[in-house]
Amino acid sequence: MHRITELCQYIERNSAEPLPLRDLSRQAGLSPFHLQRVFKAATGLTPKQFQDSCRARTFRANLRQGGSVTEAIYAAGYGSNSRAYERTPLGMTPTQYQKGGEGQQIRYATFASRFGPVLVAATARGVCAVRFGADALKELRAEFPKAALEEGLREWIDSVRAFIEGISATIDVPLDIRATDFQLRVWDYLRTIPRGETRSYAGVAAGIGQPTASRAVANACAANPVAMLIPCHRVVRGDGEPGGYRWGNGRKRRILEEERLT
Repeated sequence: MHRITELCQYIERNSAEPLPLRDLSRQAGLSPFHLQRVFKAATGLTPKQFQDSCRARTFRANLRQGGSVTEAIYAAGYGSNSRAYERTPLGMTPTQYQKGGEGQQIRYATFASRFGPVLVAATARGVCAVRFGADALKELRAEFPKAALEEGLREWIDSVRAFIEGISATIDVPLDIRATDFQLRVWDYLRTIPRGETRSYAGVAAGIGQPTASRAVANACAANPVAMLIPCHRVVRGDGEPGGYRWGNGRKRRILEEERLT
């Protein structure tokens, strides 16, 4: 595991450079086959996928800092604009993302729930965000300051409200969310956890066939953009304690308790 941690740090430092598997194998002192196996078991990603995620993170950071799109593309190690867009799940073009979502339309609605204020936001394709807290709209605006945010979302709002309030035990609304293959595998698994039950991070990792990827599972849970619709709150620590929750541990405890009682 120490070798993999060091290799991850090496990839992060050099993500803009070509990193063939044979070179990474020499760096780690492992055979290419063994490296692929242990790296994916530890991180949930192949070395190439991990490098792509590092490049994508650098690319987005450079876009947010200003400068030209072209500079951001080449600084991250991409060879072209199309390559950057293909590898980076922005949900919009690089220029639109850099401009804070300019040209994008997101409709939203808010309501009070038994777990606190809720914001539901959606594109024309489906629900893209469900967030708890009084600052949810502020956070959405900060992420996409130039998107056309319009209050008055009607589609799907009744279904989301009924699900969160426990009136309905199931929900079937379209989602417009973007994620890595690993995140989608985790999120798909979470949606199979019955209401009123929990799984440990290790249990989820084992459930998707990667028993040593508990940390990567925790990261995927933290990245969930649609609270409760993808029930990351049903994943707890091995000792039964809640563990982290993007919208607060106290809220997580209350949601779990309410689900056990209904």
